[in-house]
This record gives sequence, C-alpha cells and structure tokens, in this order.
Amino acid sequence: MKFIVSRGEIFKHLQAISKVINSKNTLPILDNYLFNLEEGELTITASDLETTLITTFKPDESEGSGSVAIEAKRLNDILREFPEQPLSFDINDENRQLNLTSDKGVFTIMGQNPEDFPQLPSLNEEETFEANINSDILVNGISRTLFATADDELRPVMNGIFFEISTDNIIFVSSDSHKLVRYTRVDFETENSSSLILPKKPASLLKNILPGDEESKVDLKFDSKNVFFFMEDYKLICRLTEGKYPSYNSVIPTDNPNKLIIDRVEFINSLKRVSVFSSQASNLIKLKVGNNEMQVSAQDIDYAMSGVETISCQYDGDEMEIGFKSIFLIEILNNISTPDIVLEMSDPSRGGIILPFENENENEDLLMLIMPMMINS
Repeated sequence: MKFIVSRGEIFKHLQAISKVINSKNTLPILDNYLFNLEEGELTITASDLETTLITTFKPDESEGSGSVAIEAKRLNDILREFPEQPLSFDINDENRQLNLTSDKGVFTIMGQNPEDFPQLPSLNEEETFEANINSDILVNGISRTLFATADDELRPVMNGIFFEISTDNIIFVSSDSHKLVRYTRVDFETENSSSLILPKKPASLLKNILPGDEESKVDLKFDSKNVFFFMEDYKLICRLTEGKYPSYNSVIPTDNPNKLIIDRVEFINSLKRVSVFSSQASNLIKLKVGNNEMQVSAQDIDYAMSGVETISCQYDGDEMEIGFKSIFLIEILNNISTPDIVLEMSDPSRGGIILPFENENENEDLLMLIMPMMINS
C-alpha cells in the first residue's frame, strides 16, 4: 500500500494519539501505531490495552490497501525533524518494510505484524446506553473537574470523573476527599438516565482532542465495561472504572450563612504571597473574615516566619477564622474563570463552598468544595 500526505497533517494526528502510548508497555506491539489504509481512507490507532485512540483522515493520494504496525517513537522522531512538505509512505505488503520518502531522501523502517495489535472491545447491545452531547459540554465538564480527581490505589472510583446523566441534565463530579467539584449542564437531553466513571487518562486525552465549539457533536456509547466516544476525526475507546461512586451530595453543606464576595485574582495573588510563609508540612493558611475585609495569614513556627495581608471583600455573616491548605485553595481558584467568586461557610469545621459570582453560561452551574484544616490555637 502507498499514500502521500503532508507532514503537518499526519504529524498533527500522530501527536494527538501518541499520548495514549505508555513509556513501558507489557506488550511490545503497543509501542507501535497501527496503520490501516482502506478505500482511500487512512486509520491510525494507538493503544495501551485500557485506552485506545483512533484517528481517521484522507491522504492527499493513496494506492492499494492493507495494514501494518509501525514503531511510534521512531516515526514521531523523524517526522518532527521534517519541514512542511508532502511525504510518501510506501509499505511492502510482504515484508512490512516502510519506505518514507521526502524531497531529499528515503528512510526505511521495518514494520510489524498488524495481527498482533489488540482487538477493539465490543459493547453489549442489550445494556448499551447512547447519547448525543455537544462538544463544548464535554470539554467544560472535563476541564472543570479533572484537576480534582484523586490518585488513590485503594479507592479507584475516586481516580476518575463521574458522569451522572439524567433526561434533562448532565453532571460531572470529581473529588480527592480534600476538594470536590460538581459541574452541571442543563442544556442536555436524553431519553434515559445512566452514569459512568471515566478514568483520568482517557479524560485528559478526550479534553485535548475535542474541538470545544457548540456546533460539534459527540456520540457517546457505553455499557458496564467500556465507553466509546465518536468524534469527527477521532474515536476514543476505554475501559470504565468499575464500582459505585460515593454519594457526593451528602458532603456538600446546605446551610452556609456566612458569605463573602471577593476579587478572584486579588485573592489568588494574596494567597501566593502569604503561603510562602506557611509550614512546608501543612501549607496551612488562615482566613479571618469580618467587617468587609479578609485577613490572610500564615506562619512557620519552626523557622519563626510569618506573613499577613488584608484585602477588602463584601462579607455577610459572623466574624470567623478558618484554615485551608493553600495549594488546594489556589488550585480551585485557578479553575474558576469569573472575575469575582463567592465563598460560603457555615463554621470552621465544615467545608467551604466556592462559586462563581456569576456563571459565564446560563446553562451551567459550578460548585467547588474545599475541606478545612484545623487551626492550632
């Protein structure tokens, strides 16, 4: 088989799917891309057994059909060094030798048997759930929640994003027990309700290849074991995390009489400056609020260091002091894009709820929860 494609076109697709490949694979064949040319359409597949990412496009010219597995790293390395130009890929069907021809030379790579590449999983038709979802809903849902997923070997369900699909909305949830994010979109409809836990790695891959505009659609299909995402140029397949996601709503405080509104960027900058003086072991930062101002303070008793700043805010509630882990608080604030945020609190022993002052999209609802730290008196 033979095809001609521009360097930029094929390198763009390979870069997108190359992130699936692990640095150390249990099967040597997984170090390769699977190329398949059929009826003038080129399909390239990368897999780590758990996750498979497939890209499909039409080369500028093609001849014949067939399949071959090509070493991914070597192909990426050589393509990275080419300037933009048409490249000719000529694969010998008998010995699987690839001759890659540029305008100045010929490069030979030995391919491998495509039959050694793992087969794609199939869905159980009797239990398959199907939905059509706007690309921007998926992009925002994953982007808002991915940072709060856990790395917990004992509780793998916490290491992914929970999709709670209802007939009139979709909710994305993630939590590492220290922070929790719940992102809801009401501009979504489907005939049935279901749920899934998408692992962190495929979620990150999906975020990077989704176009993110409101016009693009994604077909979502899944059963109890696997999920398929069908996009215009890509298809992502992965094994779902098995297990029951915890009841996240039960940990969100509902009665929070103490509310403050503050400039998000000013708050972040203050936290970054003051947290330099916090204990490296705890990263504890104290917030003392009252009289429409917030005092941000930290100290490291072992090194006799301390820092304190006062910033203005709008505050409605009782004077109180609460402690948070500074890196978690900064991380949450960095994942909100509105100029002002709302911090709702009940008492120093319960989680603080952080909300955008105004949602950028009328169809979305974003809630972030951060658990407090004990303040040593």
